[in-house]
Amino acid sequence: MQVPRAPRICPAGYPLHVIQRGNNRQKCFLSESDRKAYAQWLYEASNRFEVQIHAWVFMTNHVHMLVTPSCSTGVSRMMQFLGRLYVPYFNFRYRRTGTLYEGRFKSCVVQSSGYFLACQRYIEMNPVRAGIVSDPADYAWSSHRAHALGFNVKMWTPHPEYLSLGKTEFSRLKAYRQLFAQELGSDLISEIRNAVSAGLVLGSDKFRRQVEQLTGQRQSHLRRGPKPKKKWGQNNWGQSKNS
Repeated sequence: MQVPRAPRICPAGYPLHVIQRGNNRQKCFLSESDRKAYAQWLYEASNRFEVQIHAWVFMTNHVHMLVTPSCSTGVSRMMQFLGRLYVPYFNFRYRRTGTLYEGRFKSCVVQSSGYFLACQRYIEMNPVRAGIVSDPADYAWSSHRAHALGFNVKMWTPHPEYLSLGKTEFSRLKAYRQLFAQELGSDLISEIRNAVSAGLVLGSDKFRRQVEQLTGQRQSHLRRGPKPKKKWGQNNWGQSKNS
């Protein structure tokens, strides 16, 4: 019997880390034109469904985004709209059929204070960890150039945590670049990956409890207790062999 999927947690006004992967890790971008088409439709979808796009990276076989929806269904509707446009385009262009993505996209709520900028740095460092570039500023298809160099990107809405880095654009750009002088710790990277993979909150215990109260859904893994030992002569159903 198939286990039902857990409801997605997308409360209005809270940042979300979103990941969309190619099916079986297959490539979903084969050219610059593909990324341009995806970016244009993402921009249109974000406007239509009132989702702010704060950070992104378009890798060869997956996409990361940090977004904030204005309503609980905004991100799901945005991604559905985007898929309806991009998947037929990709299939037609490369003479293929079938699914492009690995099931539904993954997402998790991200606490703004103390976690948002760390998650943003994780996203923008993807091309460096993949060995594509040595400096995130050298990768065109991420939000790093907007945050660190002041590039004007029409789909970008800077998050308040980023804006708080400085009172002027110059001071923000400088402060943001300085964040990348120190690598993210391996424990924090694991925490970011585990949270979005499991669809659980990325944040403090207090913030996690707040989201649980807001949504009515548990935001931690259930701990499994030790299995009761079978008594001698019992089968797997706890019944005696002679019963």
